[in-house]
Amino acid sequence: MDNTKKNWGQMTLLGIQHVFAMFGATVLVPLLTGLDTSVALFCAGVGTLLFHLITKRKVPVFLGSSFAFIGAIQVVANMMSGGAEMGTPEYMVGLQYATGGIICAGAMYLVLALLVKVFGSERIRSFFPPVVTGPIVITIGLMLAPTAISNIVNDAATGVALEGMALLSNWIVAAVTIITMMVVSVFAKGFFKMVPILFGIAGGYIASLIFTWCGVPMVNFQSIAEAQWVGLPNFMLPLFDWRAIAVIAPLAIVTFVEHIGDISANGAVVGQDFFKDPGLHRTLIGDGVATMFAGLIGGPANTTYSENTGVLAATQNYNPSTLRLAAVFAIVLSLVGKFGGFLQTLPSPVMGGISIILFGMIASVGLRTLVENQVDFKNSRNLMIVAVMLVMGLGGAAFQISDQISISGVALSAIIGIVLNKALPERIDKAEK
Repeated sequence: MDNTKKNWGQMTLLGIQHVFAMFGATVLVPLLTGLDTSVALFCAGVGTLLFHLITKRKVPVFLGSSFAFIGAIQVVANMMSGGAEMGTPEYMVGLQYATGGIICAGAMYLVLALLVKVFGSERIRSFFPPVVTGPIVITIGLMLAPTAISNIVNDAATGVALEGMALLSNWIVAAVTIITMMVVSVFAKGFFKMVPILFGIAGGYIASLIFTWCGVPMVNFQSIAEAQWVGLPNFMLPLFDWRAIAVIAPLAIVTFVEHIGDISANGAVVGQDFFKDPGLHRTLIGDGVATMFAGLIGGPANTTYSENTGVLAATQNYNPSTLRLAAVFAIVLSLVGKFGGFLQTLPSPVMGGISIILFGMIASVGLRTLVENQVDFKNSRNLMIVAVMLVMGLGGAAFQISDQISISGVALSAIIGIVLNKALPERIDKAEK
């Protein structure tokens, strides 16, 4: 009985740790688009539970708001509201049309899942050998690096670069967070070794409070005071228009490639082949159903989270039950405003310090993929593929299809890698050997 209680207590802490890691990115999308943050949290929680149900509860994934849809949501909201300002009733009607497009994007995921099922995941896998998936995972991690640094060197409210004591204090807090995580991860024993993020947050938060008391404002409790104790999120029904659907739905094709990269990275960390079991078609269905549900109640499109992969790598806890607990906590946060208000008090340099390690962990998983699969870099074919993928993915070479639709650096890097892998024949390898 005691052991059961202890295990549930440990899993609860691990679930809370995941929520801390996901919170900032999950609420950023609604903050930028005008959607409701509580609805986004609710969608993340319910969407994650739906994903786990569809994937036979085997894949340790947490779903959150997709960054790929930010620009399209803003365009549709402006287009369908006649250019109304964010927050106005007219703009909210525009957002309703955007959520209708999000539902259609989720439906496109189901179509893609059907194609994967028909043609087989092995055929899909042939397009993603280690020489391609390794650089994709590295790109996913390193492209997020500027975000981590921005949390430290820029003012969280205005985005203006900090100077002087404000900048120094941010770096000190970030350093305290990083060092605490390192010490716990390397020297702690047993269960404590699995929760370095919670310790890092605690250490960074205490350091931030000390700076605040010394006259350098870093922690603001206003969000707690203004938040309600309990309340339903502001759910919103969708509206449909072919123009909104045409802008948003095609993004599913772009995020399809990113989905494969995230599932590959997740499997590389855990050491399991999720393409095979439960199957890539199931992970796509899970993502699609979660996205359709989000659009139905007024939330942003859902996606697998790179931050989740970083947490798995840092904690070495791969139990999917932990992610389901995190999903329940996300739902609770959407209903209990005071908890969400507390999370909003987390200073940006604390999140920046955590992100430095998490994003670096993701990139390290990509390197491990290349090493463990013995990708030969003396072979010019492999060298060329990886070289082009990394620079295209990290150099900001996003491809603009239209004013509303663009292919992200990760997706573009993956597409180029797939093409080069098929275009450069294997006989080049054999000739050189």
